[in-house]
Amino acid sequence: MPNIERPAPPRSGHESPEFGQAVSVHTSPHPHRVAVLVYDGVKLLDVAGPAEVFAEANRCGADYQIVLLSPTGAGVASSIGTKISVDGDAGSEPAPDTFLVAGGDIYPRTAISRDLVEATGTLATRSARVGSIRVEPDSIYVRDGTTYTSAGVSAGIDLALALVEEDHGPDLTRDVARRLVVYLQRAGGQSQFSAPLQGPPPRTPALRRIVDLVTADPAGKHSLAELAGHLNVSPRHLTRLFRTELSTTPARYVELVRFDMAKALLDQGHNATQAASLAGFPSYESLRRVFVRELSMSPAAYQRRFGTAHRADAG
Repeated sequence: MPNIERPAPPRSGHESPEFGQAVSVHTSPHPHRVAVLVYDGVKLLDVAGPAEVFAEANRCGADYQIVLLSPTGAGVASSIGTKISVDGDAGSEPAPDTFLVAGGDIYPRTAISRDLVEATGTLATRSARVGSIRVEPDSIYVRDGTTYTSAGVSAGIDLALALVEEDHGPDLTRDVARRLVVYLQRAGGQSQFSAPLQGPPPRTPALRRIVDLVTADPAGKHSLAELAGHLNVSPRHLTRLFRTELSTTPARYVELVRFDMAKALLDQGHNATQAASLAGFPSYESLRRVFVRELSMSPAAYQRRFGTAHRADAG
């Protein structure tokens, strides 16, 4: 099977712009070296997804150099059988700026080999920044100092985008996300979707119309009577549809759509009062009650913990 293609080393340097309170881990004129540890059974997307983010960032003006390492320096076979050639072993990489440990479905059911444990420890102690997966499976990514973890698979792309944003700011990262056709940022540390918003769309065409109506304009007038009026059905019938297919009520669904919108607004830098108004909540207090119920924290606490360091002008 073909080898995985790695991006060529970048040809020019790039000075990282100031990024809020974040401090770039790459301050030298040399390429920012990203070392990815792979092994037999590694999840291919956990390698290729983040690598594509860094490679695309180079095309936007960043300066990353990606190296693939294995515990022994030998090539490995991915989870789907694709052979992955490597650049060396853990001992051959002196001090990577960023060290990523790709995930694998064989763990934690299988005991981790000693050479993989030693390789991980060696590279982690030498690196300025470390990233891996699956500490909190319901979170997209979380950060503890210079250690980052993502929920795994496609969330590794979100994690890589967050690292690029830390190094080069939101403008370049936005260009990368646009080129890769992914979201710029799903806020780290939070559940990816509210429960009623997960899963496939409703089977009933009429209910799909209402869901589309609410999600297209969360701040609109969406009382039970008004939603039922759009379909010319009784409020009781509409409530029955929601309970049958989405296991919730129309009012609860509207509230959670607005809650997700408010989170996005807080991520963008709007203050809590603005987020409440723009998302369709009647007051800040009503927004605060939902946040406490869903996340056990206030909107302000959420923003301090999860909001991007680059804030929109709230003036």
